[in-house]
Amino acid sequence: MGESGPRAGVLLVVEDHVGVRSLVSLVLTAAGYVVREAASGEEAIEFARKEQPLLVLLDVRLPGISGYEVCGWLRDRFHDSVPVIFLSGERTEAFDRAAGLMLGADDYLVKPFSNEELVARVRGLLRRTLPAPRARGVGLTARELEVLRLLAGGLIQNDIAGHLLISTKTVGTHIEHILMKLGVQSRAQAVALAYRDNLIEPNAPLPIAPSASGPATLSNGAHGDASVSFRTTTAPKPAR
Repeated sequence: MGESGPRAGVLLVVEDHVGVRSLVSLVLTAAGYVVREAASGEEAIEFARKEQPLLVLLDVRLPGISGYEVCGWLRDRFHDSVPVIFLSGERTEAFDRAAGLMLGADDYLVKPFSNEELVARVRGLLRRTLPAPRARGVGLTARELEVLRLLAGGLIQNDIAGHLLISTKTVGTHIEHILMKLGVQSRAQAVALAYRDNLIEPNAPLPIAPSASGPATLSNGAHGDASVSFRTTTAPKPAR
């Protein structure tokens, strides 16, 4: 995946106008990003409490909590690890843009904007925010790379523990080491960096979870396709 290509992780679009929100989401989804939507500042904060977004596109004027207040909350919680792009169709003067940047935003887009400009701004910010490319492997152990690949596949901590037959506490320790070695602060950033630096292969198949019924064996199906079956071993009955 090229350095300017899409990143793994979620982009959050916060916009009360359903038409604008849907259009921005559609453009970014077509560019290869995973997008979530929020219609208010309260919804945005609720989402960010559960999952740290990779980047937030934030309308200045929102019902209830303003975009400025949401930006302040994001900065207090995530510091500079989550880029924020303000979107505004009303506050378009130079001093409005300057005020938004002083409040902690990383960029300011004035509506209407082109699809190409939107994608370019997002890619540019993510390129600057993620750590610089490193040598392949960056000191990760084989087990840590395996955990990272499973994270990229969307597995949660309990599922990873089940796949690798280790405790959830051990998985948590591996994840802490991964974040520290990659120099990132969230799992989403770790996955994004791993894809960018080719530490994991996109669309790599996940391992098959072990079964309690016995070891797996590989056999050919009726049409020559490989299939997995499990062999059950039973103890012999005692002689009478």
